[in-house]
Amino acid sequence: MERRKEGSDDDYTSEEEGSEDYRRGGYHAVRVGDTFKNGCYVVQSKLGWGHFSTVWLAWDTLKSRYVALKIQKSAQHYTEAAMDEIKILKQIAEGDPDDKKCVVKLLDHFKHSGPNGQHVCMVFEFLGDNLLTLIKYNDYRGIPLPMVKEICLHILVGLDYLHRELSIIHTDLKPENVLLLSLIDTSKDPRKSGAPLILPNTNDKSVSNNGTTQDNKTLNGDLTKNQKKKMRRKAKKAAQGCTGKESSEEAEEDYKEPEQEGCSNGVKSSVESVEDKPGSSLSKDESTKTFENDVSQGSHGHRRGSRSMRKKLLASVDLKCKLVDFGNACWTYKQFTNDIQTRQYRCPEVLLGSKYSTPADLWSFACICFELATGDVLFDPHSGDKYDRDEVSELVLY
Repeated sequence: MERRKEGSDDDYTSEEEGSEDYRRGGYHAVRVGDTFKNGCYVVQSKLGWGHFSTVWLAWDTLKSRYVALKIQKSAQHYTEAAMDEIKILKQIAEGDPDDKKCVVKLLDHFKHSGPNGQHVCMVFEFLGDNLLTLIKYNDYRGIPLPMVKEICLHILVGLDYLHRELSIIHTDLKPENVLLLSLIDTSKDPRKSGAPLILPNTNDKSVSNNGTTQDNKTLNGDLTKNQKKKMRRKAKKAAQGCTGKESSEEAEEDYKEPEQEGCSNGVKSSVESVEDKPGSSLSKDESTKTFENDVSQGSHGHRRGSRSMRKKLLASVDLKCKLVDFGNACWTYKQFTNDIQTRQYRCPEVLLGSKYSTPADLWSFACICFELATGDVLFDPHSGDKYDRDEVSELVLY
């Protein structure tokens, strides 16, 4: 099956996905407070978007935890790509029961029917900031080598597992696709900050098959009043477990009602995607300007603060990380396309149209190492009047 490689066209640099893609075969329209899988997952805020999907922070009402909910476009080729991704993610999870291989975990998957068709949905563990955000926190000056080495160790553990044990090639390794286990600024982490949960939408009305008006509460399988109270209590206990702080009885009831317009609850959506956004072509200056909107999994838009504060945050950051985004992954023995990798991290054999295998990921890994240490991308080709960016990349090899 031939699959489109994200980033093969013009790079996506917009803060929002195009509204024109909210149509039959395209994105599913999501609002804060919407529920999925019979009320199991309640949408809290938007995390990001990509050509294939949008990604949302959600609350798992059954297991009392935050998760990342990825909702694929509904057209057939997007559905097929999602099913390939799920096969790979299942293989990854089955071979890592102890969660020691530094690769993201698929927790659940299901299909959701909406006005634009049937969408494959994937539920992932909720992680933290991506490595590009880490690079930005130090103003593109590079991070200390001991930190680089620790991060690279985790990346190599993940690659060794994928390559040697599973024969899987990631094919799109880049800083955006390596996520820390937590946010750099832990005060922004809903798991640790005690941020109020957003409850399911109950105010919307819709028309049933027999023409009568019903609450979405019934149609969406939302929670009863008692179930909501139970969810609040579980959330309170989960927050106490993360922070070690006792909450007052009043705080137990202090949960926000969902906003009824847009997809933001006071949180800006991301410029980079969590799972499947193509590589950005922003310059350093442009990228710095957009930092306040940047989001990785759970990295809600926020100001970086003073340099001294950022230095403190970087010094105390947990450098454990995981590889994410297997939307373009393949097996060494079953490959979908020759058009792989984001341009700045694309290996010579792919540029020259030759065969590729697991070493393609190692080339990208080396580029990440350089970028972490220096704050600069190793290769950043630009098009000209008589050549395009891919031709420039090929010329660099000679």
